[in-house]
Amino acid sequence: MTFDPATEIQNFLAFGEFGDVNPSICDSSTYTFMSVARMEEVFEHEIEGCFLYSRHWNPTNKALSTALARMEAGESALVMASGMAAISSSFLQLCSSGDEIVSSRTVYGGTYALLANLLPRFGITTRFVDLSDEQAVRAAMTPRTRILYCESVSNPLLEVADIPALSSLAKEHGARVVVDNTFSPLILSPLRLGADVVMHSMTKFINGTSDCVAGCVVSSNDFIASLNDINSGPSMLLGPVLDSIRAAGILKNLHSLHVRMARHSANALYLAGQFQNAGLTVHYPGLTSHPQHELMSRLMNRGFGFGGIVAVDVGDKATADSLMTRMQEEKIGYLAVSLGYFKTLFSAPGHSTSSEIPPEERHRMGMGDGLIRFSVGLDNDMERTWGTVNSLLQELGISGGHSGSTKGRGVRGHGAG
Repeated sequence: MTFDPATEIQNFLAFGEFGDVNPSICDSSTYTFMSVARMEEVFEHEIEGCFLYSRHWNPTNKALSTALARMEAGESALVMASGMAAISSSFLQLCSSGDEIVSSRTVYGGTYALLANLLPRFGITTRFVDLSDEQAVRAAMTPRTRILYCESVSNPLLEVADIPALSSLAKEHGARVVVDNTFSPLILSPLRLGADVVMHSMTKFINGTSDCVAGCVVSSNDFIASLNDINSGPSMLLGPVLDSIRAAGILKNLHSLHVRMARHSANALYLAGQFQNAGLTVHYPGLTSHPQHELMSRLMNRGFGFGGIVAVDVGDKATADSLMTRMQEEKIGYLAVSLGYFKTLFSAPGHSTSSEIPPEERHRMGMGDGLIRFSVGLDNDMERTWGTVNSLLQELGISGGHSGSTKGRGVRGHGAG
């Protein structure tokens, strides 16, 4: 039977007889007990339905976590105050001093900085490799490798990870596959494809309104319990707690995620196809010209499209800056980082969200200074949007000549899956 993550969310009920359709917000940091013995019991081990202190569990956060676990086909989940908190806590739980991580070379800049700059201070080192090169990945693995890390769809070049193949390779070496699924909620289900741990920055598509910062981890019951262990759990002891009011808002927005992702994807496919027909170098897995288009088509859940992010190379920084400035002036969207908002957001990754990666490394991976990342919004008339963008391309003299035209390559027309 086909797994439908949207149905899993829609069928999640967090209430009972005379319950509120939106779970009540538990605005409390601590909880009462009727006996000393019961309090001591809860301190010793988690008991379903019993709450001790909101750094550990909160009823509202628990409801959101349960819904996210169902969405990702995991046993359990834990919500946190940011996506980086989710990533950092997971790495610290799986690795100790002397251990190693093998990571995709194309990852979010903050994750790159964590792996390259901060974790080595604690004796945890990382090898960055091209995950599409199986021999390179295999050569990077050692007996000390604890994690094989990737983004299901990478930021910002939109490379698609072959999670089943990576899982098979990791198991040979006794390592865990850890996946950031921020760019492709509902579209890809990493745990069903062989991953051990999946994370999201819920700041982005899952929440969808750019009004909070939040993250989550989804995995097995044992792994989530280890993150929250009162004696040694990174989440428990570092304390990246998500406020319950924010958790309640995210839970409400989660129920419209399937509608939003389908529209983000349809709009992104249209925009990517138009940019490609204009002769520009375009990174979007919904295009048949994308090197992992067939892979993603095979791995994805149907009905949600190929995602709402498009990356376009316009040649150089000055051109990219001019185009972004004019697009904001013409109300195409906002010059801003982040993604998943109802309005289109755009930025130059090399000088913003990927600036932590050294320039020479960015250029080796194909991230030029003229690359613009679009988080395509929920526009109701993309033909009109493209008409304005196309006029700006002509105004600024932007064409595909600098990088070789891709005009004429196929565009697969199933934007909503």
